[in-house]
Order: sequence, then structure tokens, then C-alpha cells
Amino acid sequence: MNYAIIAAGEGSRLAQEGFTLPKPMVALHGEILIDRLIGIFSNNRAESIQIIINETSEALEKHLSETTYEVPVRVIKKSTPSSLHSFYELLKANPAIDELCLTTTDTVFTEDEFESYILAFEQNRELDGLMAVTTFVDDESPLFVATDEQHLVTAFTDTNTLNTPFVSGGIYCLRNKALDCVTQAIESGTSRMRNFQRQLIDNKLIIKAFPFSKIVDIDHVRDITTAELFLSHAQQTPNHEVVL
Repeated sequence: MNYAIIAAGEGSRLAQEGFTLPKPMVALHGEILIDRLIGIFSNNRAESIQIIINETSEALEKHLSETTYEVPVRVIKKSTPSSLHSFYELLKANPAIDELCLTTTDTVFTEDEFESYILAFEQNRELDGLMAVTTFVDDESPLFVATDEQHLVTAFTDTNTLNTPFVSGGIYCLRNKALDCVTQAIESGTSRMRNFQRQLIDNKLIIKAFPFSKIVDIDHVRDITTAELFLSHAQQTPNHEVVL
């Protein structure tokens, strides 16, 4: 499996609240977010890991260049106007990739659920994409995900007009047809990941949702405590299993 991390955001809200390092260097229980993701990916059959960072992330660039990881890590340094454009740059740097797991840098989840998610994607070869979703809503502008009884995605919406319990978790497993849509989206002027996801549905691709019990995004300083408590609690409870 090939993995990619979007770490090109500015982390402006954290900066306004006094956190002076790039967001990927937020530490949870002493481990920074970017290293935690790389470690989880390494434990889930990573062949390679690509990371895009912005041009002002000198501290992050230095950390990644000076740290030895178990799998090859390639860093792309480029400031982009949106996460979708960052995704496009990641794919452009390695056009031979035919399937990929992509995450944002601030996505916090348990490793056991992530392992189940990757296995589900690997075992369901008919899927064009498998999207992580959660019922935990702690985002200022969540993307709601509507599904049918088989968890096939029927819509991505900005408001919960379809009364769905799920929101997007910022983790995406995608195959060829879905990856091709990234270039199509950029060339058509699309500028947000959520609009790219809508395009997948418009193109009639087979996109399925995979429910995680909880996924926490680190947008504010208070989210650091929320994420640490979540991970501590998860270590004390049985594995959460999802049947697709």
C-alpha cells in the first residue's frame, strides 16, 4: 500500500492560540502527529509514504530530513491553495501509483480501527474508494456522508439535510478511477476536497463508507487534550470492530 499525508496547511487557528510550530508537530503523549501517522502506516504494509508540506515549514522539513523511518518517506515542499491542490501535487510527483491511502496530518484515530480499514479496502477490490467516516462531530464545517444500507455512499453534503449520522473523517483509500478524478477536478476549477468527493459520486464510482468509532481533528489547542483523552481511553477498551 502507498500512503500520502497532506501536511501543507498553515495551522492558523493553532498559531492564533499560541502554538508556534507547524501543526504536524503537535505532540500527543510525547509523539508528534506526523511521526504517529508514519508509524501507523509502517505497521500497515507501507511501501512508500509521500508527504506534502508548505514552503514556510522549515522546522517540519528539518525534522523529516533528520529522522530515520522504517519505510521510504518522500517530502514534497510546495504551498498550495487547498488540500485538493496538495493532493494533486502528491499524485503528480508519483503518477505510477494505482491505489493510495491519503490522510490529513491532523487526523487522530486508533491504530486497530485503521488496520481494519486498510484490510477492508484491500479485500474489496471492486471498490473505487473507501472513505473513513465517524459519528463524532467536532468540526466547525463538517462534511456529512449519506449512505445506503450497505454503506455505499450516496451523497456528500455541507448540511445534514439527509439526516445521516456520519461525517467525513479525513482518511481516503482510493483506486485508479478515483485518483484520475483528482486531475479532472483541478482542471475543471474545483478547489476543495469535499467537491472532489462529490465528483466521485457524480461520476458513478463505487465509493463505500467505513465507520470509525471516533476520529478527532486537531484544529484548536483544546483538541490536543481531547485527542489525548480519546487515545488513553481507547487503550483501556476492547477493539472496535466494523462489519462491512
